[in-house]
Amino acid sequence: MNHLESEEERAREVVEEVERGGGRAVAVAADVSSEDDVRAMFERAQEALGGPVNLLVNNAGIETSHPLEELPLEDWRKVLDVNLTGPFLCSRELVRRIGDAGAVIVNNSSVHEQIPWPSFSHYCASKGGLKLFAQTIARELAPRGIRVVTVAPGAILTPINKELAEDEQLRREVLEEIPWGRVGKPEEIAAAIAWLASDEAEYVVGTTLFVDGGMTLYPKFV
Repeated sequence: MNHLESEEERAREVVEEVERGGGRAVAVAADVSSEDDVRAMFERAQEALGGPVNLLVNNAGIETSHPLEELPLEDWRKVLDVNLTGPFLCSRELVRRIGDAGAVIVNNSSVHEQIPWPSFSHYCASKGGLKLFAQTIARELAPRGIRVVTVAPGAILTPINKELAEDEQLRREVLEEIPWGRVGKPEEIAAAIAWLASDEAEYVVGTTLFVDGGMTLYPKFV
């Protein structure tokens, strides 16, 4: 099974899980850095679900590791395209379609919207840019009943961080950066996003919720 087939299979599993719970879902393949793909994705979702999308979670993200002098322009552009241009295109499309009907945009950022990370300057630039993009549109859209918030994960055991499970030395080094003493689970980020998107968080606007075990407390700083 190649990467694309694997992604499609996971998407189908999510749709099936939602439908087993009594909900409605549709899986749409798209490149969030493509204006045409984003437009088609929203159109397909609107057709399948019977109305405009009123909740957007900007979750797509990639990273690569390069010292500055070795960072290819192609990698710089790709990371910025997915991590920053993607949320812009998706947020713009939602707002164009929803008007003033009310909606929630949740951006999935990173502790690296705040913490510098050597050899990941392009990733940090994308997340730092996402922070101010989110704050700016939050201020702009709040009077229209469109709420924008951000969740910023720390070290989470996902496929992008699979080396944490495989490399014991790296895991020890990372744990030294986390006062709570463990890496996070994807379910903990999902729970934070679900709360931010809910009516319970209706008064939370334009801010970032860090879910990081205390990583942003800079535990190694003396």
